[in-house]
This record gives sequence, C-alpha cells and structure tokens, in this order.
Amino acid sequence: MKVVNLKQAILQAWKERWSDYQWAINMKKFFPKGATWDILNLAEALLEQAMIGPSPNPLILSYLKYAISSQMVSYSTVLTAISKFDDFSRDLCVQSLLEIMDMFCDRLSCHGKAEECIGLCRALMSALNWLLRCAAFYTEKFKEMLDQAAAENQLKMCLERLEKILDSMKNRALIHIAKLEETSSWSTVEQSLVKLGENLNSLSSPQLRSQADECISLIKSIPTMLSAHSDQLNKTGFPTIHAVVLLEGTMNLTGETQPLVEQLMMVKRMQRIPSPLFVLEIWKACFVGLIESPEGTEELKWTAFTFLKVPQVLVKLKKYPQGEKDFTEDVNCAFEFLLKLTPLLDKADQRCNHWVLHAWICGRTTNAALCACCDCTSLLLQECSKQGLLSETNMTNLAAKRTADREHAPRLKSAENANIQPNPGLILRAEPTVTNILKTMDADHSKSPEGLLGVLGHMLSGKSLDLLLAAAAATGKLKSFARKFIKLNEFTKHISGEGSKAASVRALLFDISFLMLCHVAQTYGSEVILSESSPTGEVPFFETWMQTCMPEEGKILNPDHPCFRPDSTKVESLVALLNNSSEMKLVQMKWHEACLSISAAILEILNAWENGVLTFESIQKITDNIKGKVCSMAVCAVAWLVAHVRMLGLDEREKSLQMIRQLATPLYSENTLQFYNERVVIMSSILEHMCADVLQQTATQIKFPSTGMDTIPYWNLLPPKKPIKEVLTGVFTKVLEKGWVDSRSIHIFDTLLHMGGVYWFCNNLVKELLKETRKEHTLRAVELLYSVFCLDMQQLTLTLLGHILPNLLTDSSKWHMLMDPPGKALAKLSVWCALSSYSSHNRGQASARQKKRHREDIEDYISLFPLDDTQPSKLMRLLSSNEEDANILSSPTDRSMSSSLSASQLHTVSMRDPLNRVLANLFLLISSILGAKTAGTHTQFVQWFMEECVDCLEQGSRGSILQFMPFTMVSELVKVSTMSSPKIVLAITDLSLPLGRRVAAKAIAAL
Repeated sequence: MKVVNLKQAILQAWKERWSDYQWAINMKKFFPKGATWDILNLAEALLEQAMIGPSPNPLILSYLKYAISSQMVSYSTVLTAISKFDDFSRDLCVQSLLEIMDMFCDRLSCHGKAEECIGLCRALMSALNWLLRCAAFYTEKFKEMLDQAAAENQLKMCLERLEKILDSMKNRALIHIAKLEETSSWSTVEQSLVKLGENLNSLSSPQLRSQADECISLIKSIPTMLSAHSDQLNKTGFPTIHAVVLLEGTMNLTGETQPLVEQLMMVKRMQRIPSPLFVLEIWKACFVGLIESPEGTEELKWTAFTFLKVPQVLVKLKKYPQGEKDFTEDVNCAFEFLLKLTPLLDKADQRCNHWVLHAWICGRTTNAALCACCDCTSLLLQECSKQGLLSETNMTNLAAKRTADREHAPRLKSAENANIQPNPGLILRAEPTVTNILKTMDADHSKSPEGLLGVLGHMLSGKSLDLLLAAAAATGKLKSFARKFIKLNEFTKHISGEGSKAASVRALLFDISFLMLCHVAQTYGSEVILSESSPTGEVPFFETWMQTCMPEEGKILNPDHPCFRPDSTKVESLVALLNNSSEMKLVQMKWHEACLSISAAILEILNAWENGVLTFESIQKITDNIKGKVCSMAVCAVAWLVAHVRMLGLDEREKSLQMIRQLATPLYSENTLQFYNERVVIMSSILEHMCADVLQQTATQIKFPSTGMDTIPYWNLLPPKKPIKEVLTGVFTKVLEKGWVDSRSIHIFDTLLHMGGVYWFCNNLVKELLKETRKEHTLRAVELLYSVFCLDMQQLTLTLLGHILPNLLTDSSKWHMLMDPPGKALAKLSVWCALSSYSSHNRGQASARQKKRHREDIEDYISLFPLDDTQPSKLMRLLSSNEEDANILSSPTDRSMSSSLSASQLHTVSMRDPLNRVLANLFLLISSILGAKTAGTHTQFVQWFMEECVDCLEQGSRGSILQFMPFTMVSELVKVSTMSSPKIVLAITDLSLPLGRRVAAKAIAAL
C-alpha cells in the first residue's frame, strides 16, 4: 500500500497491528529524511487517532510512547497536542494523557535551537492551563454531586501532575519566560486559576483542598520568583548604614534628602537588612554623631540633622514598598530596640544638656533649670509622631518607658520652668523662625530698612545665627536663605539722596549680609551661595568676590590677579580716605566698590610702610578706619593679604602678618556702628578660617577674639612627618578593630582622598582588604570600605572596576591574592560599588560635596577603552580573538550576534559615559575568563562576582549592571556548578528583550 500521508500510515499500522518498534522502522521508510517529525505534527496526529472513541486506543498510544522515548518527537509538540484535548468528560482518555505527561514532565529538556526552547516554554504554559481547566472541570462536577468518587479520583490525578510540574524550579522558570513571551496566554492561566479557586470550597477532602491551594500559590509565585529575598536575621549591627548616616550628617547637611534615601535603600537591599533594624541603625548613628560632634557649629548641625532632616528621610522611606508589615510598625519596633540602649540615650541627653550643666557649675543658672534637662528621645518621638511615622498610642507608650528609665539616670530628671534651652529644643523652635525670616526678607527693603535691620540684629545675637542656619540647612531652605541675603546685599548698591542715619542703616545692611554670606560659604560650602545664571547675565557682587577673591580650602589665589586690581582712581581716593580721615565716611559710600578696591589699596599702604613712608601709628589709624565701621572691608583686606603672604619669602612676611593681626583685633571705641560686637564675633570666625592654612605654613600665631567656640573643627587632622600611606593603613586598621567609622576618621579619609588622589586611595585600601584572612574580618572590611568609598563613589568605582580589577584578573602573578576569603570579599565590594554608582548615576545624583572634587577626565577612560570601534582597544582585541561560539544560538536572527553583544547595546545605552564603558569592558573580561581553557582563583573570583550580582538584584533587572554582560556568557556560566540554577539564569538575563528570553530559555532548557 502506497502511503499518501501521516494519517494513512498510522491507520495502516493499526490495521496490521504493528508493534511499536516495527511501526517506527516502517515510518522511517515511508518518510525519508528531510522533514522532521515535529514539522509533520506526528504527536498531534497520533493523539488525534488514539482519542477517537470513548476510551483511548492502546496500540496507537504505544506508538506515541515509543516516539517520546526514542525522541522522535519533542516534548513541546507532545505537550501542545495534549493541551488541545478538551473533552474532559472522557475520564479514561484524560487518564491516559496524564500518564503520558508522567513520562517526562519532571525532566523536561531541549538541546535544540533557541526557537525550539521558547516553543517548549509556550507548550509548558499551555499544558499548565490544560491541567488547571481539567482540575476546574472535576471540582465543578464534584459541586454538582455527580459521581463524586470518580470526580475526586480524577481531580487527585490532575493535582498530582500539577504538583509534579510545579515542584520543579526549572519548569517554573520556563513558565516565567513564557509568561513574558505571551502575556495573553498568561491571562488565560490566571482566569483558569480563578475558576478553580471558586470551586475549592465544595471539596470535602481537606487533603485535596490543601494540595490545590499549594498548586495555586506556586503558580501565583511564578511572576515574582526573582524578587523573593530573605532578610539577614543573624546580625544586629550594620556599619554601612551607620557610616552613610554619619557621612551625610558630618559633611552634607545641605544635600537633598532623595539621594540619601536612595543610597540607604540600596544598602538595605544589598545587605538584606530587616526594616526595624535598618531604622534602628539610622537612629543609633544619629545619636553617636550627636555625642561625638565638636562643640559649636558642628554640634548644632548634628542636632538639626537628627531632629529635622532624618524624620524627613524616614517619611520618604515610608513610601517605598516594605513587604507586608506597615512601616509605622517598623519605626515603633526600632524605637523599642533603641530604648534598650539606655547608656547611649543617657550620653546623648547629657551631651545636649552640657551648656545647662556648665552654667549651673558656674552659678549662672538655678537648680530648677538644671532639672529641666533635655530628653532627646521624647523630642524625637514627638517629631516622628508629627510626621505620621508613629501612632499617638505608640508615641505615648514609648515616651513613658523612656521617662521611667530616666528616673535612674543622674541629673536627668525632668521638671518645668527651665531658663536655658538645650540645643534640640532650640533647633525645633528655629525651624518655623526660618520660614518667618524668609517671608520678612521678601518684603520691599526700601520701605522699612530700619525694621529689617532690627530682625538681622536679633539674628546675630548669641548663637541665633548658627541655629537658624543649621535649621535652614537641614530643611533644604539654606539656598533660599542665601539668595535673600544676596538680594539684600545688592539692594545696598542703590543710593539716592541719603542722610547720615539712612547711610549708616545701608552700611549695616551691606555689612551684615556680607558677613552672613561669608559665614554660610565657610560653614556649608560655597556651592550653597552660587545661583543659576540670571537671564540678564549679571553676577551679583558677593558671588563675584567669593569666586575670585575668597580663600577656601584647596583654592590658591593669585594676589596679582586682575580681580585684585580695580580702577586706579578709585584705589587712590580710597587710600586717601583711609589715610587722611579720622574715621570712614558713610554717606554716598559705594561699599561694594570699596571692598573690590581695598586689596589694591592695602598693597599701596603695605609698600609705603615697607619703604618707610608710613609709620606704624599711621598703619594703626588706617586699619582702625578699615574695621571701624564695616567689618566686611577688613574681611576683603585679609583675603588679599592671605593670598599675598603665600607668595612671600620667610623674611618678607612680617609686615603683612602684622597687618592681618591689626585687622583682626576689634576696635574698642564709642564711635562704632550698631551691633558692632556681634559683627566682630562673625568677622573673627571668618578671618580664623581664612588664615588657618597660612598661619600653619608660616608658624605664626594670631590671637583671634574668643568667638565662644572651639577652634576650627576637623582641621589639621594629619599627624606631621608621617607618610600618608601609614596614616591611611593606621586609620583603616583602627576602624576595622572598632567595627564602625567615626566622624573624625571620615574626615581623615576625606583629607587623604584629596591628597593622594583616587587611584592611590582605592589601590591602597584594596591592598588592605586583600591582606585580611579571617572571614568575619573580610566581611566587616567590605561593609566599612563601601561606606568609606561613599566619599566619592563614582570616581572610586571607575578606578576599582576600570583599573584595579582588570590588573588583578589579567596578571597571573597576582591571582593568589584573590583566594577566599579576601577574593570573595573584593567581589562583593566591587558589585556593591558598581550597583550603587550605576543606580545613582542613572538618576544624575551626585552630592555637592562630590561635585566639588576634581573630576577625572573622560579622556582617561576613552584612552583605556577607545570609542572608535574600528580601532578596538587592546582589551577588546584580546577578547574578540576567541572564536565565536557557533552553538550558542543558531536561529537566523541569532547567528549575527557577536561574542560581545549585550542587552545594553539593544537598549542603546551610551558608551560615551565612562561608567557604562568600564562596566561593558569588565563584563567582556569576565566573559573571556569563563571561556578560557585555564582555570584558577581568577575564575573563582568571576563566579563570586556573578553570584553577588544575582544576590543583590532587585526584581525587573532592566537597567541593572547585568545588562552589560554579553549574551554568550550565559552558556559559559551555567557550566559552573554553583551557577547552573534556573533562577540564576533568569536573574542574569534581560527578560524584557526577546533575545534575552531566547538566551535564557536555551540555557534553562539544557540544564
């Protein structure tokens, strides 16, 4: 009989009762090589013939089983054929189909092309839907009370197969890919799930019900299978969070809260920190920072950070998904833990109350005031309650616990009627005052300059100014504060016919605004003052003076710069005025011009003094005139003298330093303008900051009038005559022993980073990490190093991934350094830095502190990894010399894929960016190490690196650093035993791309 088609061949076999192997031999004769059995739809044809009657045809079914066992047909075509059968009332047919599924469902695989693997994913999802429909049919039948025993038996068989399929992580991963490939088919699965769920209550057997519930929850977990991470529960201290908070409070009070929130969330995710312990660590860091902050401005800054900024940070953290638990519960839980740290809280209370205690010891306050000591925790609880972070009940409960605790603390019992307010109370009261002052400053200055002067005078008294500035900085209002003072300073330029009173008010408004702006620039950084360019293009006087004439850390000024050489006629008239008058005139005086001309005038006066034209008495009279009415002229004069002294030889400096000394000494005369003492205090602080470096270099001492504060905090921290490498290793060792970074160490690290440069700093700290041999020490070192790298994460990451790692991985003489545990720790550090930098870089977040630092030129990275792809770098040539893996993907669209094609190229990520370029090249290097014929500790390092990437990954990896990984690397990675898991393959491929899904399907199907 001549066979015309498949159906005829099957019927002939049935009629002649061929055995299964006989059937296979004859089929191969009938259908010579060419078309595959899958293209001919053999599985579907066999099932169609086998399922014609009320019960299945055993002979034809035996042919199908033989075809499956001998791999004549693929698993995907069999599953697709089964899912097309929908007459569930034929129980025997359904049973036989379930038995066929038993043959292979727990060991599905496919070693063909990528398209075939995607076909298997689709078929498996169809089979899952078929099983759900089947189970729903039998639960419905059970509900209708029709033949319950048979229905229960059939349902049991269905659920067993469902369980068998879903118990395999590999199958769930393939269904996950199919869900992304065909969203419409997944909606059908969801509908079938709903239908099955509705009928479950009618089941009498609790065993069947729990089995069905388990299957339903497993299916529902498939879309989120990548995001399930368990929190670390074996640790209570998290030094990275501690250091990030300390760094922000010490160096970046004026920074926006969002970048800090993002950074904290990134650390929480990477280290899998439980929410209550995460919030607890933030509070612990705040209290430690408060306790160890130097007296004066730094202490006020820390108080503002703790009581004003951190609650705002927590409000933003509340908006992030926190799992099932409510964030307010986590905050409550964190406070419960915090209350157990009584010594820490007592110490913080004591620190906040030291002014009260000091006044009591000196007899300047009463016992009642001493008793009204500040309770930091209660104030913090009230602030959190106000922000909606704590319920009223929880706040009252926690406050009561702390009050009971304080009964046992020495000199910390609370009472009413205090005369002296500790800092936290003052800071909380200063915040609304800032808003009121900003409103006052918005008014028209010309209408009531005297009223405005009264407000400013009140701000200058005591520590009011520093309190207000700290409150403004912590609430993000400092820039607006500075703009208002610049506007006021500009207003004083306008002179109309004025009497002596109006002239003195104008002089005072100019002087106070100038001094306040100088003070803000020195305390919080000059970037707070700078404005975006105005449409008129006119730069305000103070900004011009600050950028060109004001000495700052790391800024060297040229005393002969044109900015110090204004119009000579104005200089001559100013010299004459200073030399001839008994005191400075105020009426019609252009103060901004006087401040710009004073540098050249001082040079003239200095030359005249050195050449004997002027006597010391004349100089005294001149300096008295300069500082007598407005202090800002003295500040401008000293600014130039500081630049001038730097350029002089040792024997030439005496007169210049003497002049600085004269200008810094206040004038005790009855003829001074209003608020002179208050203005002198601010002037002295400004001059002390300006002269600090020069006085140290010239070994000169100048006694500045007491400002009621300690010397400049965190200045001159490096020990003299000690190599900076020794200082770096010494500080790091000390920090590692302690287990956390303190404010002083942060400032030393920052100074060393400035001094040694990014490569020196990073390289030496990595060497220190690689010396560690104990596992717990290396883990602690990674947490601490990551937090130190936060000083300039972008630049340090570029150096670590672009220079240091490639050197270690390509030089075989250094491979021994990458042994476990230091090698594993370095892999962890590298991933943490890469993820943090990439995340903040994508959002364009760099703190003002980091923007201020010298940026490494992009050219450094272009020469390392050239942009012109027609001339690949040495590294690129080395990597592309490997033959392209012919087996990786063999569909027409895949063959064109080069060994370096990655998801980032399909997402058209810009390779002009240094970080993107460094990441792409690092992954190419990793890919070449995996594909190399020799293995060693460097191969192990790559494995640790990839494992850490997967561990730190968040759901929806598009845009993560893994998008730079070449697609060809996936097949290399699954050969490594610890990486051959379906979940890891899903995590490392970009499933938002069709090509990514094919790569993942091919790798998982082959496992």
